[in-house]
Amino acid sequence: MAIDYIIEFDCAPKRALTADGICERLKERARADEVIQWFRAAGDMREPAQMGFEFTHSTPSDAGDKQLIVVQDLIDHAAILDDYASHCQLCPANRSGQPFGCIGFIQYPITAGAETWLLERLPVPDEPLIWLLLRQGIQKLGYDGASVKALREADGAPDARERAYFELPIAPERRLGQLRISGDQALEMIFGVGERIMPNHAGILLLFIGAIDRDLEAHEIQDISSFAEKIRNQFAFELNADAGADECIRDLAAFFHALYIAWTLNVALYVDA
Repeated sequence: MAIDYIIEFDCAPKRALTADGICERLKERARADEVIQWFRAAGDMREPAQMGFEFTHSTPSDAGDKQLIVVQDLIDHAAILDDYASHCQLCPANRSGQPFGCIGFIQYPITAGAETWLLERLPVPDEPLIWLLLRQGIQKLGYDGASVKALREADGAPDARERAYFELPIAPERRLGQLRISGDQALEMIFGVGERIMPNHAGILLLFIGAIDRDLEAHEIQDISSFAEKIRNQFAFELNADAGADECIRDLAAFFHALYIAWTLNVALYVDA
């Protein structure tokens, strides 16, 4: 399970296969490769057409039904991706430099380290304009974290290794001066705004997380949420995850890079959490 995201930049592959179709095939290809590696590591040299595994698509409210999947079927369904990969070479939305680099995934569960990393990136009162904007946004838009908290509580396995969505059963918190914010609130602010993060909201999120320079004057902050291309192109992406960071932190850093690319292209970032 994962949070899927797609930079909604129009292109021939999306028109032919749909964004969801590309995303599905990328997952199938990755799953097929992983299963083949499992079989090979166990000394099983059968062809993919003779390999099968059980797969369950579950949600917090539905345990899902088990399906028997043949690995070769996944490979065959994903093969059409190769016919369109060349379109990605010069695409401005290709974040990763790989085919279909406008699409990415944040793998569940969200780790304790990733939630702490996210909270540590938020502005403190020493950055008064951005901090006030964050406080105003939380209060005005009602980011109380309830939607994320409900998912966390539904994922109530006693052992952290068995929890599907969050490593921590209770969200961490950080005090930012007079403002206390939890991991539930931070995640809701990012992923709880609907299926699409529009460019004006993306710019503000990038400021909150410190993915772009936030040493700005008030009028410059207002420009961040504008639709002026000349404004967006003035900002470089400044967020990097350490090489030694856990995989979830690296996934989050890649997500914010995709959000930055979408913002500079003035397109939405589609998110399926």
